[in-house]
Amino acid sequence: MQVTETKNEGLLHEFTITVPAAEVSLAVEKRLNELKKTAKLPGFRPGKVPVSILRKHYGPSIMGEVLERTVGETSQKTIEERDLRPIVQPKIEVVKFEDGSDLEYTMSLEVMPDVKPMDFSKVELQRMVVEPDEAEINKALERVADAHKTSEPISSSRKSKVGDIVIIDFVGKVDGVEFNGGKAEGYSLELGSGSFIPGFEDQLLGAKVGDQVEVKVKFPDEYASEELAGKDALFDVNVKELRKAIPAAINDELAKKVGAEDLNSLKISFREEHEREFQKLARVRMKRSLMDQLEKNHDFEVPQTMVDREFDGIWEQYEQHRKQADERGLKEDPSEGKSDEELSEDFRDIAKRRVRLGLLLAEIGRINQIEINQQDVNRAMVTEAQRYPGQEQMVMESFQKNPEAVQQLREPLMEDKVVDFIVELAKVTDKVVTLEELTAEPESKTPLKKKVTKKKASTKKKD
Repeated sequence: MQVTETKNEGLLHEFTITVPAAEVSLAVEKRLNELKKTAKLPGFRPGKVPVSILRKHYGPSIMGEVLERTVGETSQKTIEERDLRPIVQPKIEVVKFEDGSDLEYTMSLEVMPDVKPMDFSKVELQRMVVEPDEAEINKALERVADAHKTSEPISSSRKSKVGDIVIIDFVGKVDGVEFNGGKAEGYSLELGSGSFIPGFEDQLLGAKVGDQVEVKVKFPDEYASEELAGKDALFDVNVKELRKAIPAAINDELAKKVGAEDLNSLKISFREEHEREFQKLARVRMKRSLMDQLEKNHDFEVPQTMVDREFDGIWEQYEQHRKQADERGLKEDPSEGKSDEELSEDFRDIAKRRVRLGLLLAEIGRINQIEINQQDVNRAMVTEAQRYPGQEQMVMESFQKNPEAVQQLREPLMEDKVVDFIVELAKVTDKVVTLEELTAEPESKTPLKKKVTKKKASTKKKD
């Protein structure tokens, strides 16, 4: 085998590899002899078919097998002898492969850059700490009480006001025709809750029991149902009853209704929940600071192939967001006023940052033998499944059938383990801050906003 390196520019290496015809012929003969032991052809007993007949009958397929095997073995040998670490599958192009001639092909590959991790003891991080606010705990209790509120009839003949519950029958029409989901009887509607389309509840303020009210509204232009979006509608509403909302008393009995032993236990659970949420936010802030420091202290060449792939993903996400905004007639500008050329430059910088940090974290994990075990993966799968109440079993089965989905869980798990490793070595100081300071997270370097999601079509406005 003759190997000639034709290009060595940065991380890109290209080779021309020639395998002598004699080696190829030897590989063909070897494969024919293997096939002879099991081949079955009419007129011959198993194992007795002449090699010349086998060559004539199976020649093209055997040549294909030999080509694939020879290229695989010789390319791998070339990589190992030069101690190269490809970051993507090498690109192979066969230049010449004919019976009786040398095999010649080219191999192009990008290799892992020389990454030398910094001294992590020099990393200085600040961990924000927020003490649970009793006022926030009390607000959480009030929300629970509101969720378990009751109501009682209002005996007086007063007019309805914000906070009252009206019991109504209604029929909605567009262009004089009733539409699906626009009719109900005995419906309880809390005025001021904002649970119906804009303007509906406002027109019932001041109504009395027995009133027949014509409610005129316009469905929002971005309403999920295309048949109703932007349309004027008329609702005939009959006010049957007026009730007063009574929040549940905040006591042990309320706590037991939501599964706690008593009120004190419920307060403790809310406090612990808040602490967990604060810790998650604090970790996000600290991790962002860590990534900024890692990027600042590591400047190495990144593989163009990986940058291009990451850039394509970012641009595709942006295009989808822009398309959704146009389809929904939204006024937001996902480009933030920048031209495509300016956005392309921004996105490519983001892609380079992501690739550089990804390679760095992977190398830190490799050097320090940080690994993800099956228990880590199992916990992650269970956590993901719990996000879909009632469908846990289906989610777990999906993971079992889809290795790629499991791999997508492993990547962030590995990243978190490497981050934890660095944090253990870094200088970390705690700083007590307010909730406002903690949640005032700096804007992401990726100028993409959240994707627009469609709402379900209904007369009521969804939260």
